[in-house]
Amino acid sequence: MATIGRLAAATILVAATALVAACGTAGPGPVPMRSVLGPAERVLNVLAWPGYAEDGSNNRSVNWVQPFRDLTGCQVEVKTFGTSDEAVSLMRTGQFDVVSASGDASLRLIDAGDVQPINTALVPSYSDIYPFLKGKPWNAKNGITYGVPHGWGANLLMYRTDVVRPAPTSWRAVFEDAPRYAGRVTAYDSPIYIADAALYLMRHRPDLGITNPYALDRRQFDAAVALLEEQRRAVGEYWNDIVREVQAFSAGWSVIGSTWQMAANLARDGGAPVATVLPDEGSTGWSDSWMISSRAEHPNCAYRWVDYIVSARVNARVAEYFGESPANAKACELMRDRTHCAVYHSADPEYASHIWYWTTPMRDCVDGRKNVECVGYDGWSKAWLQIKG
Repeated sequence: MATIGRLAAATILVAATALVAACGTAGPGPVPMRSVLGPAERVLNVLAWPGYAEDGSNNRSVNWVQPFRDLTGCQVEVKTFGTSDEAVSLMRTGQFDVVSASGDASLRLIDAGDVQPINTALVPSYSDIYPFLKGKPWNAKNGITYGVPHGWGANLLMYRTDVVRPAPTSWRAVFEDAPRYAGRVTAYDSPIYIADAALYLMRHRPDLGITNPYALDRRQFDAAVALLEEQRRAVGEYWNDIVREVQAFSAGWSVIGSTWQMAANLARDGGAPVATVLPDEGSTGWSDSWMISSRAEHPNCAYRWVDYIVSARVNARVAEYFGESPANAKACELMRDRTHCAVYHSADPEYASHIWYWTTPMRDCVDGRKNVECVGYDGWSKAWLQIKG
């Protein structure tokens, strides 16, 4: 993807980071799965990550909303959000028909009854989605699909090659070895980052018995929190702003920490001596899915949107612009940048198998354990505030 596209998407993200206070009311409970589509309602309210539903207002040449309007007659209104917590709060207002949800939001939306089951037979493009993204804990429950995969990527370890030597191969570089780079370590600013510590402990503290970094009982959770509190002494800043992280690595304020591939691309395009690695322990990551509100006022337009936005040609455009792997297996052959899918390991299920995709932590342990209570997302949120101090 061209640098200007990645930078545009990243800049939009910066402008959309404010949280909203309104929580609205809980969803109405189970909604029957639709069996047929009716006429388009001519209106669609979309809630999306910046860069996922571009309408030309940020860049005239980047517009996949207008072709959808022309194709279906659905007039699209788009609102962007900056965090998964914000997306959950906004969906609970009932004002939006569809949302692009990351895995740290999707189970919350499902369990609250805020989204409805999706009949994938009404989404023709679903058949082209990579199999390793379908029917996963972050987009399905009890064998029922609630989300159609859109894009995915790994949370990588990025480092400055002129400072960090030898090249790291383990997350140990930002945990036990973090004091070597005191004040210049960076980490993702979100409660879900606790899973990164849990992932590391899965390999290096087998006595804890962690089998899923999003399913932590109290003992396991406390160990992950303790590791992050120790790391905090070396952290210069936590990031949720791609542009800011790129600036920090370019200036040398940060020399090692977690990142997304598009940040590494931006930093290298700007001349920063950085490299990335998928560490030996694997990594956390994200797989975003389109979900339909249980209170959707325009469900026929919503289904049409989901099919359109994950179709091969459109999915290719979005993935290049946003900086991620497409979910549609046919998208790679339609990329303008023929190297894009190789850089993002798009068609590599073996690579994807090393990623623990964001999944909402629940009290009912998502690893399937019974008679054990795991720490839910509320507990993760409270602990994250404690970790950051």
